[in-house]
Amino acid sequence: MTGYPDVRSVLADSAGYSNDLVGRLGASAAGKHHLGGLGLCDPPEHTRLRHLLVPEFTGRRLQDLQPLIEGIVDDALDDLSRLGDAGEPVDLVEHLARPVAARTISMMLGLDEDEHAVLHRLSSQRFDLAGSGGGPFGPISDAIGHLLEVVRRQRAHPAPGLIGRLLRDHGTELTDTQIAGLADGLWTGGLESTTSALALGGYLLGTDSVAAHLLRDDDRKGVDRWVEELLRYTSVVQVAFPRVALADAELGGERVLAGDLVVCSLSAANRDAKFVDDAAQFLPDGRPRTHLAFGHGPHRCIGAELARLELRTTLPRLAVRFPQLRAVAPIPRTDGERLSFIYGLPAVRVLLEDGGPAHSSRHAGRP
Repeated sequence: MTGYPDVRSVLADSAGYSNDLVGRLGASAAGKHHLGGLGLCDPPEHTRLRHLLVPEFTGRRLQDLQPLIEGIVDDALDDLSRLGDAGEPVDLVEHLARPVAARTISMMLGLDEDEHAVLHRLSSQRFDLAGSGGGPFGPISDAIGHLLEVVRRQRAHPAPGLIGRLLRDHGTELTDTQIAGLADGLWTGGLESTTSALALGGYLLGTDSVAAHLLRDDDRKGVDRWVEELLRYTSVVQVAFPRVALADAELGGERVLAGDLVVCSLSAANRDAKFVDDAAQFLPDGRPRTHLAFGHGPHRCIGAELARLELRTTLPRLAVRFPQLRAVAPIPRTDGERLSFIYGLPAVRVLLEDGGPAHSSRHAGRP
């Protein structure tokens, strides 16, 4: 599904469409893999598990995290500055976006930094459509298996963070696999999608001087509008978790039969002319906040406000700290992650000092 009204309708209808792919399509779809998390279960189990995570994402909890995230961002910007002192290009993905996203979600979960490399490799593999015939189930299972060891260690010695809190408060009602599955979903969402959004935001700053000026000089409401438009414009999570139709229905003028797999394109819906005019342009002038970058309905991304907080903290600081930030060159579309559910760029090389006129993304469309 690609139209905004149809996508929104499917995502809101948990009675008509199931996320339980293993249960609905048969255990053979997953084989012997460990699977879990919020994305692959339905109410009432989904409701119960999501309720356990809500305390970590309340306004008060995120307010408490604000100074810690500011410190993470400032440290990354300091490192970026040192690397750019020689006047050579630096990579915003490697030296800003990924460190900020990884350290933030690790802090929330209570993971050690030495877990980052392994978990990053396993989380990125699941989105690769050119991978093995087993699809994403193998990498998901491997990541949950790795996190199972973390959970088992923390049962004996709970660490600060969400994993430790779940063990302390709900350790008798949740299995190790359930906790590992929840942690896996939060790690993956908190790392891959946030890294891509931060990097693409940095690329936009380095290619569109008007957009950079707006973010650098605007007030809090202006920053909020800028970030919301970035989320809609880039739509880094291109498709929602697949659903299985539970009954015959009509969608977009086509007949859907019970048992059919329905996949919703968030990126297409966010650029549907029925939703927004001039969809291919980045115009942070009060676009509707009802974009679908975080999904919609019961499975809407639980970490949405955390991602917003990271974007609102990082990108204005980047724009102010390096007012002459310039992308080294326009990035061809073919350099994007074309075979991934997550839209992103493997590298965003920029000069921190003036390197010539900026390229305008208003003419280039989507980077």
